[in-house]
Amino acid sequence: MTLSRRQFGKTALTTAALATAGVAGFPRAAWAANTAYVFAYFTETPNQSASNYGLHLAVSRDGLNWSPLNQNNPVATPTAGQQGLRDPQVFRKADGTFVVIATDLKGLNFGTTSQYLHVWDSVDLTGFTGYRRLRMHTTTGHTWAPTVFRDNSRGQYGIVYSFNTGGRDVLAVNYTSDFQTVGAQQTFFSPSFNVLDGDIVVDGATTYLYYKNLNDGLLYGARSSTGQPNSFTTYTSGLRIGNAIEAPLLLKTNEGGWRLWGDSFSPVNNDYYLWTSSNITANAWTAASQRDYTPPLNSKHGSIAGITDAEYNVLVSRWGLPSWVRLKSYNLPDYFVRHANRVGRIDPYPFDPHREQLWRMVPGLADANGVSFEAITAPGNYLRHNNYAIRLDPNDNTATFRADATFHRVAGLADGNWTSFRSHNFPTHHLRHQGYVLRIDPVSASSSAADRQDATFRITS
Repeated sequence: MTLSRRQFGKTALTTAALATAGVAGFPRAAWAANTAYVFAYFTETPNQSASNYGLHLAVSRDGLNWSPLNQNNPVATPTAGQQGLRDPQVFRKADGTFVVIATDLKGLNFGTTSQYLHVWDSVDLTGFTGYRRLRMHTTTGHTWAPTVFRDNSRGQYGIVYSFNTGGRDVLAVNYTSDFQTVGAQQTFFSPSFNVLDGDIVVDGATTYLYYKNLNDGLLYGARSSTGQPNSFTTYTSGLRIGNAIEAPLLLKTNEGGWRLWGDSFSPVNNDYYLWTSSNITANAWTAASQRDYTPPLNSKHGSIAGITDAEYNVLVSRWGLPSWVRLKSYNLPDYFVRHANRVGRIDPYPFDPHREQLWRMVPGLADANGVSFEAITAPGNYLRHNNYAIRLDPNDNTATFRADATFHRVAGLADGNWTSFRSHNFPTHHLRHQGYVLRIDPVSASSSAADRQDATFRITS
């Protein structure tokens, strides 16, 4: 078992199928036309200072760059079992409502096992009702990383999870019609090697299962024409980015393409890596640039479901978007702007104290048309340049300080879809990193590509 169980789940019920005349007797659903995404997760940081084992939510229009809701605080917390969760999956049922199901495990105590999974019901994820635990088996084996899919041939849902029996790691399944009771445990996928973290998407007549091979540490895809236990055949080669990876998430996007997420559990790398493909039937995945995606702050082993525009808006209205921003480096996209010992710099995410990367972006102190960056951890302290170096200093309300702490947003010098920050009182100078330390320098469209990339950032959550 690896030290982190982080899995993006997904809405495995095929909305295209539901949109047609009534899979399993269900009528066409208004939510079939999803335009956005919701992400359920728990949080951890390298030294555990910001770890929280409740249910967290984030939203995104593109499913790549995420905004945590409720200021990245939990929206629900288990009150039974180990009173904490990991690996939550948010899954849309055939009636259009949601179920959330998660591992009964708090913290890093992986030697503790549970026979149960946490479960909540929700109409639209603005509230959670019917909290309960489902007992999946009666053995001493673990019950980790649940994923849900609709088995139309049975008219039931399959709950697949990582299970250990006789020293072997396999994927087990229990079937249910209502998430109130489950049938007997069955072995779902048990090849000649140990496996972990299954993730399932049903697409038309094919059921896809992506998993981690514990023997070689790589992610693989398998498929079945029936979706029944022990019917899957592996059809892809192994995938990995970085030193280690786990928890594959196979997602069919709202637009019809495919994404495969893999979770890095190295504390010095971005939490997730991403591959994309236009053809799920082929062994053809392309690694995406980390510039293209930003997972929710400190998120671990979560799940993604498609939502409608109306559902996106009601979630934002209920829980609220972040009151802070982060600044992501263009040419080092796993690095974020932070303050450390009052010096402005960029460092690889994740890091502690994690709040040193959070900023209130306020109207410019010297010009309301510009912006200034106030540290969340030190109210009244702002990023400012002093002899061209960027520092975090308290606002003394002098004209010099206000000007030093004011920047103007312009199109990114390396990429117009990103942002560069021009100094208010040195208008030929832009904020940039050099040797990981922030400063202002004369950078323009005619500067070298390296300089322009150093001066380009993404404003994100």
